[in-house]
Parts: sequence; C-alpha cells; structure tokens
Amino acid sequence: MMQSVRSMFKIQELRQRLFFTLFVLFLARIGAHIPLPGIDAKLLAVAASGMDNTLLGLWDMFAGGAFKKAAVFALGIMPYISTSIIITLLGSVFPYFQRLRNEGEAGRRKITQITRYGTLLIAAMQAWAVAGYLQKLQANYQSVVAYPGFGFTMMTVIALVTGTMLLMWLGEQITDRGIGNGISLIIMVNIISRLPATIANEVTMLRAGARELLVEIILIVILVLVIGFVVYLTQGVRKIPVQYAKKVIGRKIYGGQSTHIPLRVNSSGVMPIIFAQTIVFIPNSLGMLFKDVSWLNSGWFTVENWPYWVIYSIIIILFAYFYTALSFNPTEVADNMKKNGGFIPGIRPGKKTAEYLDNIITRITLPGAIMLSFVAILPYILMKVFNIDYNLASFFGGTSVIILVGVALDTLQQIESHLISRHYDGFMKKGKLKGRRRF
Repeated sequence: MMQSVRSMFKIQELRQRLFFTLFVLFLARIGAHIPLPGIDAKLLAVAASGMDNTLLGLWDMFAGGAFKKAAVFALGIMPYISTSIIITLLGSVFPYFQRLRNEGEAGRRKITQITRYGTLLIAAMQAWAVAGYLQKLQANYQSVVAYPGFGFTMMTVIALVTGTMLLMWLGEQITDRGIGNGISLIIMVNIISRLPATIANEVTMLRAGARELLVEIILIVILVLVIGFVVYLTQGVRKIPVQYAKKVIGRKIYGGQSTHIPLRVNSSGVMPIIFAQTIVFIPNSLGMLFKDVSWLNSGWFTVENWPYWVIYSIIIILFAYFYTALSFNPTEVADNMKKNGGFIPGIRPGKKTAEYLDNIITRITLPGAIMLSFVAILPYILMKVFNIDYNLASFFGGTSVIILVGVALDTLQQIESHLISRHYDGFMKKGKLKGRRRF
C-alpha cells in the first residue's frame, strides 16, 4: 500500500493530475464560504437550523453546507445532476437522444452541449426560487435579507447561476486534466466537509459526559461494518458467461474467446435513494410552509417513525427496478452479441438471450434493492436507538456512504490503472527487469 502511495508521487504525470485535482477541489470549497451580498449571516443560521430532514437539508448536503450559508455555490452541482437525469429519461422515450448515444464521440459532445444549456436553464429557475425563498425567510421576527426586492432577486440569480456553471466547469476540468470524475468528486468533498465538525461535536459531547465511551466504540464498529457492506453491495456482480464463435478469414482464425457480462446487483447506484428522498421529504417541506395543515404535521412523515421507514423502503425498491430498466436494455445487449457472433452457452441468440438476461437482472435487482433500502433507513434507526443527530447518522448510510464509497472506488481504480500502465510502459522501454525498480 505504502509502495503504491510513493509510486503515485514519483510518476510526474500522475503527480500533476493529483495536485491539479486537489487544487480545483480547494477552489470548489472556497466558493461554498463566499456569501451572497445583502444577507444577515447570523439570522440565516438561526432560520436554517431546522432544515436537516427536509428537501433543503438534502440539497445542503450535496452543496457542502453552502445552501445554509447562502453562498455563491448554494445551488451546488444539483442543476447539472438534474439535467443529466432528465436527458437519461428522455433517451428512453425520444429516438433523437438514442441516436446521439449511438453516434460515438460526436454524439457525446452534442449531449454534453445540451446538458450544459439545460443546466443553465434549470439553475436559473432554481436560483429565482431560492431568491424568493430567502426574501420570505425570517428569524427572530426579522428578515434575513436586508434589502429585498427586484434588485436582490436579479443579483442572487446571476450569482447563483454563475456559481453553478463555474462548478460544472471545474468538474469538467478535473475529469479532463485530473483524476476521477470531477462532478462526483465535488459532491464527495462537499459531503466530507461536514465530517470534521461532526467529529469535533462528538469529542465535545464525550468530554462533557453527554455521550458514553462504549456508545462511541459501538458506533465506530457499526461504521466500519456499514462501509464494508456498501463496498460489497457496490462491487457485487453476477457474471453471465459469453462465448464468441471462431471465424476463419484467409489463413487467420479470429474470435473463439470466452468472456462474461457483469450484471451488477445494484446497477442503479444511489439514484433510487435520491429519488425516494425527494418524494418522502416533500410532506416535511410542505409542513414547514403550511403549519396549519394537520395531516402534514401529524408525525407520519417524520424520520423517527416506522411508517416513514416502510414507505421509504418501498419507494427505493420501486425506483431501483425503474432505473435499472432505464440503464440496462437486454434486447440491445442481445442484438450486439448476435452481431458479433457471441452467445450464452445453452441459450439461443436473439430473443431467447434477451429474455434470459431480463430474467436474471430482474432476480438480482430485488436483493440489491432490499440491501439498498436497508442502507438508506439505517441512519434513522441509529438516530432512534443511540439518540444521535442527523449530521452524525448520515455517515452511517443513505446517500452519503454510497456516494463516498462509489466515488472512492472509482478514483482508486483510475489511479491503479495509471500505475499499471506506467509500470508496463517502463518495463517495455528498458527491456530489463531492473527498469521496474524505478518505483
């Protein structure tokens, strides 16, 4: 492990990519602390203290606390994520987007351009809504905005949209010139940014006697087990064997190799949790606005109650099937295999192969969705059992852990590929084994 770490900094290209990635992520965090003009920060902190278990709290988590601070990066990268999801959904409905996905690099550039324009549009609409929300927000019977009006609205829209587009550009720079997926890394760093304050709060409570040492040890053990479980869930696959027929062209024989199709147990990733959270947080968010409506504030939609957990889990399972159906097309996979002379042993090519793949993905999605729903509700169970707050419990499951584990694994795989590539290249250039001792 230490040898791999030393190798990362000995390879010039990889070292430059790592430092560039860290520098861009540092810039992304700076923007999360630059407040919008005309806002009283103290009043805003008081007014935003109760939004943890709402849609705004979920938004603030992805923005790394920038929303509660009304910073220029308050929208975070969510407009870009929303646009990407919309285009993915449109791709399953409109043939135009399906053609773009099949056009290779040219189609990818066109989809990227459409995504950028869509991000600009969605960011403008969300910024307008945020400006109106901030002007209505009050604390201690005082408005958090010093001078509300059209001028504040326009200034806020321009600042927030610019911040989102800058974040999107920074993410693309990391993807092109750094290590890992830039957008995912920005979200990961925003989530991790809450960890130091959470740890400091736990240490303070432990010293003050408000938390027992045994409870802290149990929580640490649970955290390690949850991370291991999420790694297992993220990496779990069902391998479908595929055999390619031999082709004789002239005096050469092509094909004949054996491979497999890796079908992930959790092929939908974190998207079902995000969709489900968005739906189940709506009643809580509306309850904050309409306090006179009794059924919205009855307690059925609060995270402490088991009906909330059941509804939340059912929605996650349904969205897991829905998103898997969008991301994996058995008919398309079967057709591509047939065109290239591939077949699954014991299964006829074509329609039978598509039915077989559809049956397999349907079966393995159910346990994956159940495990995903367990990871999603685990923080709320821990909140009730150990009496901990949401900021600490969010690191024990839900979107936080799945995003952190998924992005970390993807980034480590990219670093490993750079290391393997460089070792192989060095061996070929030297032509001697001692060339490998450069690292």
